[in-house]
Amino acid sequence: MTLIKHELRQGKLSLMIWTVSIGALLAVCICLFPEMKGQMEGVNDVFASMGSFTEAFGMDRLNFGTLIGFYAIECGNVLGLGGAFFASLCAVGMLSKEEKDRTGEFLLTHPVSRRRIVTEKLLAVFVQIVIMNLIIYVLSTGCIAAVGEEIPWKELNLFHLSYFLLQMELAGICFGVSAFMRKGSAGAGLGIAAMMYFLNLVANITEAAEFLKYITPFGYCEGADILADGCLDGGLLAFGLTLGAAGIAAAYLKYCRKDIAV
Repeated sequence: MTLIKHELRQGKLSLMIWTVSIGALLAVCICLFPEMKGQMEGVNDVFASMGSFTEAFGMDRLNFGTLIGFYAIECGNVLGLGGAFFASLCAVGMLSKEEKDRTGEFLLTHPVSRRRIVTEKLLAVFVQIVIMNLIIYVLSTGCIAAVGEEIPWKELNLFHLSYFLLQMELAGICFGVSAFMRKGSAGAGLGIAAMMYFLNLVANITEAAEFLKYITPFGYCEGADILADGCLDGGLLAFGLTLGAAGIAAAYLKYCRKDIAV
């Protein structure tokens, strides 16, 4: 528990900045909806005629005149990208930073096994993701109630659950990458998250690339699909979480045998 507390103290500023930034953007989007919903019929027609661009973001299957349709696009992109970047950045340097900061010697001389070090660092990543998502969920529901809209509990819960699982999957993958790196790299984490996002856009545009949805966690976070099915895609979700679990397993295998530079 000591290492978990240490990592949480080190990461509290980053957690606060990302949570406030994402939460503030979501709050602004929600508060703008009552002013915009009367104009959304024309917006729907415009988006419906934009071809591949519309398909890439699933806007051809959503009604912007409803809160949940508006939330799925505007808030979904904010939470999807923001949450993905935070989870990836949080995890990608977690195991490599001891070598980067030259603190490996101090850490490894303590009577703790490498397996325990990996476990506590992994838990610290997950705790930060949970804290951010809980705060954002409470803020979102509070803002919806504040603007006088009825809260679509089922759909809202599914949206937030899907993005939470997306962040967990990306964190697992980046955590595994961290074990193979000598120096933490924010670029690697941002690159993985951005690549996954654009793979999903490609998969939405062309049927020939639909298989990419099994690679990117954004595939099971599509607002249009969640609204149409009333649930998350179990196949995509299972495959995605398996990738995240494989990243975590790779982290244990590599870090427990790694020659740590001190």
